[in-house]
Amino acid sequence: MRRFTVMALPLLLAIPVAAQEQIAGDDGTEMGSGVASYYGNELAGNRTASGERFDPDEFTAAHRTLAFGSRVRVTNMTNGKSVVVRINDRGPFSRGRVIDVSSAAAREIGMHRSGTAKVSMTLLDADTKLAESSRAAGSVGIAD
Repeated sequence: MRRFTVMALPLLLAIPVAAQEQIAGDDGTEMGSGVASYYGNELAGNRTASGERFDPDEFTAAHRTLAFGSRVRVTNMTNGKSVVVRINDRGPFSRGRVIDVSSAAAREIGMHRSGTAKVSMTLLDADTKLAESSRAAGSVGIAD
């Protein structure tokens, strides 16, 4: 009996560790909730604060403090639909808004017609460094 316990113990310990690694990679860091809005197609081609051109068909977003390149799961709290976006701009600058998503992301979570939605956000990346300020990014919002 003792021999079985000693041999089975490493197997029993390995299963929870593997499950925890998978769960940790999927869950991310909860960032809270708030109102999201989206960038319209009229801004296509303009430079974002990260320096890249805005493409309304990509899954990107603006956040005031998250590092460029961070990935965030945005979930529409009304219908439960979610999308993963990459932070490439600064904003939103409208009072009460927590994130601006691209048109494609807005369509994906069902907020394209309403223009805004109450969302929850989860940071998916290991790189959780916050930008020192929106000025540190070089510019704010989408610029020409």
